[in-house]
Amino acid sequence: MSVQPVIVGAGPAGVRAAQALVAHGLRPVVVDEAPRWGGQIYRQPPAGFTRPKEALYGFEAGRADALHSAMAGILDKVDYRPDTLVWSAEGGKLDLLHHGAMSTLPYSHLIVATGATDRVLPFPGWTLPGVYTLGAAQVALKFQGCSIGSRVVFAGTGPLLYLIAYQYAKAGATVAAVLDTAGFAGKLAAVPAMLRQPALLAKGLYYLGWLRAHGIVVHQGVELVRAEGGDRVQAMHWRKAGREHQIACDGVGFGYALRSETQLADLLGCRFSYDGLQRGALPERDAVGRSSVAGVYLAGDGAGIMGADAAEWAGERTALALLADTGHRIDLLRAAWLERQLARTAAFRQGLERAFPFPVQWAANAPDELVVCRCEEITAGELRRCVADTGAREMNRLKALTRVGMGRCQGRTCGVAAAEILAHACSMQPDAVGRLRGQSPIKPLPFSATAAPALLQEAA
Repeated sequence: MSVQPVIVGAGPAGVRAAQALVAHGLRPVVVDEAPRWGGQIYRQPPAGFTRPKEALYGFEAGRADALHSAMAGILDKVDYRPDTLVWSAEGGKLDLLHHGAMSTLPYSHLIVATGATDRVLPFPGWTLPGVYTLGAAQVALKFQGCSIGSRVVFAGTGPLLYLIAYQYAKAGATVAAVLDTAGFAGKLAAVPAMLRQPALLAKGLYYLGWLRAHGIVVHQGVELVRAEGGDRVQAMHWRKAGREHQIACDGVGFGYALRSETQLADLLGCRFSYDGLQRGALPERDAVGRSSVAGVYLAGDGAGIMGADAAEWAGERTALALLADTGHRIDLLRAAWLERQLARTAAFRQGLERAFPFPVQWAANAPDELVVCRCEEITAGELRRCVADTGAREMNRLKALTRVGMGRCQGRTCGVAAAEILAHACSMQPDAVGRLRGQSPIKPLPFSATAAPALLQEAA
């Protein structure tokens, strides 16, 4: 059997998967939407950027350097395609867009390592200039070498909240405050579970301690009320213990941990099921990364949020599963070690979710005038009225009736919030209202790319 493996994504999972395949004599194609490998967590700056890795990645500088070096060491043994978007998939082929030109890429086996994006729960004022997601704030710092403001508030919850606040402060930016919707009691209760990964727990405690030691105010157990401003955000309001507070700022980075990028897995026909821990539907996979579709494997945060270290282990273990399925001999001891590491991380994740819980009261507290879908300008009140007037009880029905999730983001930004509003409005649990189905194109395409084939056909 001719084996032509393709890997989508060149973050921690994709790079380690490629490395394992190369070590067994295969030449995978690695398709990367970014201009350089590393993924979001280890995103590389542009050529000529002079800040050292210790400043860019902090404690993770060593892991970042190891991952960057690993890919650099196999570049001549892989078909690496940066700046390339996978926008659709069908019939054993991927549809690609590279610098405005479309093409197709066949595969015999496919490893989907698409990573994650911010989980967004909006608040009044979140569409003001100067308000960014946490991930966007991190991209600005790592890839563009700039801050999202001269005085920045970081808000929401999750480990990324403290990491990015630390990275900004370490880089010399003024961090006005960190506003965490999770309370201290939950973090304390989560310590026993998080002790399964003591090094990661220690890093988190260090970030918090460092911020406080450097005079950065950290408020826990808050509710985000609104951002206010004119041409740009000027202040952030929050509530704690029944009292409202505000702080001046010209930049806000916010998010509620991460959500998996699952659209490609959806187009590939992978079976999904609801994951209560991560409060969303995820593509199903076995312990070593096989999906419900033969020849399609899932690795890293795109199949469930586990973090960068686990993504590296998952990428390698998934590649070993592909190799075993295609008749290659693999190191079973190494495979077993990887599985043990992933199992320990899964237990650690239980603790993280307890320490940084999803704010389940968000939908009940969201005002009717709150814009949920900024692409189509759909408010929480419009969604609620649709439920009341039509009896809609499923996300795709709500989408058809209101256009929520039909814009450029394809529901990436608004999908979580819309599902929470729908579930609350019809007194159902989020797992009962379904999920937005993936649509082609996965991400927006330029008109020039979509028009070119038609023009060529007309000319012929």
